[in-house]
Amino acid sequence: MNPRRKKRLLITSSLIVGLSCAVGLTLFALQQNIDLFYTPNEIINGKNETGIKPEIGQRLRVGGMVLNGSVQRDPDSLKVSFDLIDNQAGQITVYFDGILPDLFREGQGIVAQGTLKSSNTIDAFEVLAKHDEEYMPPEVADALKGMDHLKTEQYK
Repeated sequence: MNPRRKKRLLITSSLIVGLSCAVGLTLFALQQNIDLFYTPNEIINGKNETGIKPEIGQRLRVGGMVLNGSVQRDPDSLKVSFDLIDNQAGQITVYFDGILPDLFREGQGIVAQGTLKSSNTIDAFEVLAKHDEEYMPPEVADALKGMDHLKTEQYK
C-alpha cells in the first residue's frame, strides 16, 4: 500500500473513532437528563408500540386529567397529592411539594415531571397546567368585538 494512502486511512479511521467516542460520551452524559413522556395507562401497562414500562426511579413526564375529588392537601405544608387519569382507564397518584400553577384544578389537564416511586406513584418536582386551546385574553377579545367578519361570541 502506498504510504500516502496509509496516512489517509489512518487519519480517516482516527476521525471516525474519535467522533464515535464523542457521540457515545455525549449520549451517556445526557442519559440522566432525558425525560420520556408517558400517559397513566402507559406507566401501568407499558408503551403501546413496544410494551416497555418505565423503571422505578426513572425520571419521566406524565400527562393526564386530574381526577375529580382526588386532590388532597396537607394543611401544614405545600404538599399535595392527586390522581391522574387518561381516556384508557389508567390511574396513577402524583405527590407534589410546592406551589401549584394558577390553572390547576380538578378535571383539568396537567403535565407532571418527576420520578417514578412505585408502579403507579410519581414524586413530582414540577407540575404544569394546560389551558384551553381556544383561550383568548380579554383585551384581545375586546379589540375584536368591533370586527364583523370574526365571530367573537365564542371568546366572551
